[in-house]
Amino acid sequence: MDPECARLLPALCAVLADPRQPVADDTCLEKLLDWFKAVTGAGSSLLLLQEHPCLVELLFHVLKPQDLSSRILSFALRLAGIFAAQENCFQFLQQGELLPGLFGEPGPLGAAAWAAPSVRSGWIQGLHSLAQHPSALRFLADSGAVDTIFSLQGDPSLFVASAAGQLLVRVLDLALRGPAEGHVCPQAWDWPACARKVVCHLEDCLRSEAAPRVTQALHVLTTTFGHCHGLWTQGLWARLSPLVARLLEKDPVPAPHALVDLLLSVARSGPRAQLPGGGRGCRSFPSRSQGGRHTRGRSSLASHEGCLESGEPLRGSESPHTGNDLWVGHTQHHGHSCPLGMVWAGRGSNAGFWGLLCSSSVLSSDPGLWETAAQALSRLSPTQAGPLAAGILKLQDCPQALRIQAFRILLQPLAHVLEAAAQAPGTPRLLEGAAGDLMAVDKFPPSRSACVGLLCSALAHLELLQPLPQRPSPWPQAPLLAAAVTILRFCNGSAAPSSEAGSRLCAMLVGCVRVQRAALDFLGVLSQGLGPQELVTQVFAILLEYLVSPDSSPTVLKKAFQATLRWLLSSATPPGCCDLEPYAQLVLGELLAVLQKRLCSPCWEVRDSGLEFLTQMTRRWGGQGSFRQALLGSEVPELTRQLLQDPESYVRASAVAAVGQLSSWGLLAAPSSPEHPDVPQKTPLEELLLVLTTDSEGFPRRAVMRVFTEWLRDGYADVAKDPEQSVAPVLQAASRDLDWEVRVQGLELALVFLEQLLGPRGPSTAAPPGALTQALQALCRVQLFEFAFRSLFDCDRPVAQKSCDLLLFLKAKATPSGSQQEVGDGPNVASMEAALRRWQAGEQGQPLGELAPEAVLAVLRSMDLEALRDTLAESSDHVERSPQSLLQDMLATVGVLGDNEADCY
Repeated sequence: MDPECARLLPALCAVLADPRQPVADDTCLEKLLDWFKAVTGAGSSLLLLQEHPCLVELLFHVLKPQDLSSRILSFALRLAGIFAAQENCFQFLQQGELLPGLFGEPGPLGAAAWAAPSVRSGWIQGLHSLAQHPSALRFLADSGAVDTIFSLQGDPSLFVASAAGQLLVRVLDLALRGPAEGHVCPQAWDWPACARKVVCHLEDCLRSEAAPRVTQALHVLTTTFGHCHGLWTQGLWARLSPLVARLLEKDPVPAPHALVDLLLSVARSGPRAQLPGGGRGCRSFPSRSQGGRHTRGRSSLASHEGCLESGEPLRGSESPHTGNDLWVGHTQHHGHSCPLGMVWAGRGSNAGFWGLLCSSSVLSSDPGLWETAAQALSRLSPTQAGPLAAGILKLQDCPQALRIQAFRILLQPLAHVLEAAAQAPGTPRLLEGAAGDLMAVDKFPPSRSACVGLLCSALAHLELLQPLPQRPSPWPQAPLLAAAVTILRFCNGSAAPSSEAGSRLCAMLVGCVRVQRAALDFLGVLSQGLGPQELVTQVFAILLEYLVSPDSSPTVLKKAFQATLRWLLSSATPPGCCDLEPYAQLVLGELLAVLQKRLCSPCWEVRDSGLEFLTQMTRRWGGQGSFRQALLGSEVPELTRQLLQDPESYVRASAVAAVGQLSSWGLLAAPSSPEHPDVPQKTPLEELLLVLTTDSEGFPRRAVMRVFTEWLRDGYADVAKDPEQSVAPVLQAASRDLDWEVRVQGLELALVFLEQLLGPRGPSTAAPPGALTQALQALCRVQLFEFAFRSLFDCDRPVAQKSCDLLLFLKAKATPSGSQQEVGDGPNVASMEAALRRWQAGEQGQPLGELAPEAVLAVLRSMDLEALRDTLAESSDHVERSPQSLLQDMLATVGVLGDNEADCY
């Protein structure tokens, strides 16, 4: 510990122990705990307490009956846990009965302070910190703390309840990771008492009829399998999985969302996929036999404590399959044909399903986890089962039949939308024979909110699944395209329902913005795949309908623009080229007519979305003949120029970006004024410079700086013909801007200009003397150095960092490798150094005046820019965050320190 901190610590402990002193705020106490964690993590906690007995006195003082604040009591509990995390320090604190007094019945558990959630939370966090070694495990078993943790799982404070569940996971891991470090899972009667107690508690909760208790147990198990990966977790799942499976036999299924989270957590944790019947080498737990019956044997722990009951099998697996197998396609897998795209539509026994499931090479004779997951898919509602189905399909190794069932869950809502609409002959179908199946059209969720939620969930899951390599194969691209288009038609009222149920569905979806957004996102993702030309035509048609419709909300319109762009990009022939296919070129004219209308919309979000769409299209196809011809034949370029004066700053910023792109491709020629045909209008460069110098909002000015930088980097004609003349006014305007992001962009522009004069950044190579002299003269003429040097002392750190990078680059180019040139002297150098000192002191008024290149180099070489860069890399509060500063601040708040000793900020 720092000597100064050691000097201040006794006074701070006295303040914390005195109930008459004002309580330190939570932030200071949290920082103090973080400091103690760092100190104990770097050394011995026992030595720390021996060298600073005031800490032990503080903890003992908390035990005395007094009116301490709940904050200080919570702090003391957490501090004791930090110290006791090391076993020798734990034993030292045990000798004085300090830990039982803090964490046992005599402590805050029986006091009025226990009513404060912060005290209960501190108690849990303290135990969580000390639960690191076998001595702590014995302490938890003997002190009755485990029972208190059980009760806190139902605490009214969600933070306390969540922390209690995490502590149970910690106790299980501590108790079982030691005995399970070998290659064989420990037998149940060999488990430590704490572990047996926790497991029996979880079993009781899983058997409970109270849904909150079931939820608590499922949350604990989910965290366990998500964070603990020892061999013992296999035995734990083998023991508890029958109880988890029985939850699916209840009606309704309790805690369905928590149950889904648990099944996915177990599936992702790895070993369970190889140990479906109870784990490798775990022979102490009952397992389901091949005949479909559970053995009735009980472990000694179960017989002693009444914890584990055997149950009936989830499904029979002996009867022949009686369903109808429906196929979307086949694919080769592991050398034989596998129906990964097959969709099950059996309406009879599920025995054939289980036979296929059990035949997977991943499984033993017992289906185990996969059987439970499959039963969950069939028992839960489509909305509840959706996340489970999506999670299963994202697994790397999963039985083929389970993937089929999971994919079917996600496809069903879209399939029934197709069934609900009258389709043209030959329209691809998602699930053949779906009508009358598990969720027929007339059994679609009756409420609008449930129907909308189901569709949006299915679309979102399929959207995330589409780009994954483990997605189902073959991927039903054409039926999914048809389904997405049909959903959008239901939403805008243009679909023709095929039945009364379809009419009800249409009434629920028409005008639903939420479904429209989800369907447009999904349609955009489907652009990554191929589709028949007639379906692609339908895609562009429905997108144009939404772009044209006055009923499209701004957010839906934005999604429609984004989806349209993605389909235009995918329609390039061949993929990746800049030419649009003939059909897309025909659509282009209609798109520009729509865009022209949308740029005049009274809604600023619509104008903004239109400008973004125009910018992206121009960036991609600005050099393509048909696009240029169509764009120049419209009023879009002139409307874009007019939007530079839009009353909304976001629209002006988007207009700046669009003008930049149009100008880069020569699509924004300056028109002549009708009143004065001989007087040309301002060039795009002049217009954007006007925005930079006059716009009152930061967004447009930042956009201007990005455009100028892009123009200079890409060699835009109006800039390339005289870069110096183009850059100078921009740098001068940026240097005076009050927005720090504009100043940073200005320095980035200067860096690009410097690279074009002296060569790119990279390995340190000095520029030739002649080129260096010319470059320095040009930099002086554009007044770059005054901007850069002044920015070194900018109050906004990103500006100073960017300036430092620029000057370091220039210094490297000006100094030959391995040489140190002498610093020049003279009146110019002296005046520059004096001005820099004044700027560093905060006097920013006096300019540098006319500079000589030699003076600039002399000052540049004399500056320790490397040290300045390191200083700027530190956080702005690195001094104030020091432990010494923290202790001084906490003492200063109660007047223990004089004003000159405090470091308040």
